[in-house]
Amino acid sequence: MGTRERILHAAREVIDTKGPVHATTREIARAAGLSEGALYKHFESKEELLLSLLKESPTGFVSMVMELPERAGSGSVRDNLQAIGVAAIDFYGESLPLGALFLADPRLLERSQSLFENRKAGPHKAIIALAHYISAEQELGRIAPQVDPESVANLFFGACFQKAYLMKFLGQEKSDEEIERFIAGLLATLWPALK
Repeated sequence: MGTRERILHAAREVIDTKGPVHATTREIARAAGLSEGALYKHFESKEELLLSLLKESPTGFVSMVMELPERAGSGSVRDNLQAIGVAAIDFYGESLPLGALFLADPRLLERSQSLFENRKAGPHKAIIALAHYISAEQELGRIAPQVDPESVANLFFGACFQKAYLMKFLGQEKSDEEIERFIAGLLATLWPALK
């Protein structure tokens, strides 16, 4: 494992075990076995480190969602949405403590918003990508033309986020079977409107 990956691993570990409040650069460096200054050789700022944690999440959600519009016409719409929904719940569950860190510190949030804007990144990008996918499937006739892509994307990811939040808040162990069942139920509910 390279130094950069070691830092990201240590940051995840600190957030998961000690909570987001203790995710200082000093604590992350200590957990990685490095000096605090060494962090800045790999990340320009704490915000960049945190953004990298989200972008390089082991769930693969970010790359999956960005590639989603290109999947239009391949596989079944339901299978594509099932896969992205499962990945979304995993990602949201993993990133909730990080989101709490941003929201708990107004200065960190402001600096992060600026970094998101400069990098053309942020949580809204998943909604945009899913809306583009739905729109592309509409053009192919695989989703009904009267459906509003942005509304469906918001409903879909909103439900995924809520599920992840409740699982985390209630201390429920992540169950792949439960998540698969949840997404299947969500799609069964949305499907009549999409066809």
